[in-house]
Amino acid sequence: MQKIPHIELNEICYQLGEGSPKSIKQVFGGDIHESWQIEFKNAKFFLKRNAREGRFLEFEKSCLNNLQKYLNYENLIVPKIISYLEVNNVELLLLEWIDMKNSDQEKLGRGLGEMHIESNKFNQPNFGYPIHGFIGTTNQIKGWEKDWIKCFINLRIEPQLAILEKDFLEIDIKNKIKSKIESVLLDHEPMKSLVHGDLWSGNIGVTLMNKGVIFDPASWWADCEVDIAMTRLFGNFRNEFYQNYHKIIPIKKGSERRTIIYNFYHILNHANMFGGSYCHQVQSYIRNILSM
Repeated sequence: MQKIPHIELNEICYQLGEGSPKSIKQVFGGDIHESWQIEFKNAKFFLKRNAREGRFLEFEKSCLNNLQKYLNYENLIVPKIISYLEVNNVELLLLEWIDMKNSDQEKLGRGLGEMHIESNKFNQPNFGYPIHGFIGTTNQIKGWEKDWIKCFINLRIEPQLAILEKDFLEIDIKNKIKSKIESVLLDHEPMKSLVHGDLWSGNIGVTLMNKGVIFDPASWWADCEVDIAMTRLFGNFRNEFYQNYHKIIPIKKGSERRTIIYNFYHILNHANMFGGSYCHQVQSYIRNILSM
């Protein structure tokens, strides 16, 4: 079992004003960061540690802080940030510990819809995000575009296409894909919201009080449909999640086609990170998009 380096643990205890922890348990479930549950006499915390190049946890801190501004805490929460530290070029993000259970997703769906609506009221003038970020281990570049189509193509699709091996897709195919995406999105009026950005079943939960929880975000200002699209990519979201979300934000015409287009971003990213079967899925998505 991986241990927290002594110098880092001392710094955490100093920041909290605590003595030695009562217990430290490594938490498994992701391959990007190391993580632990740290328990003191009167409180438990969740620690994430990043020793990679790139400020992954600083980006996560920014996302969590921004998402918190638009939540209805009766229905949806994100983990509260206790502390962000850097020790010898290692990032440490200390969060509140949240106990979760396998329960219905009614409040999760309702709370996500409320978050999208409330952030839309902020009237953010542009699509994008102000700081450099990550989607998995891949760069999610910063920047702003006033036009949604330009944002999605220039800041999300093109950077992923550029990472693919040169022989994987010919330039004319790439251009056809971008042209088709533009034509499909032209007749769509996006609802600009702050989105979670990486909303799959591994990044959500339900508290013991039945509130929804979202964590490990890769946020940006986007069409709110990108979050709902990703929930359908790997499954495990329940009917009550969608029913309660769409009571807040009704389904718009053409959402099925846009789901494929928005998830193309994540399939490209998985192909770039893992290769293998995801490369075949990229080809399948391309065929579907070009046939729209």
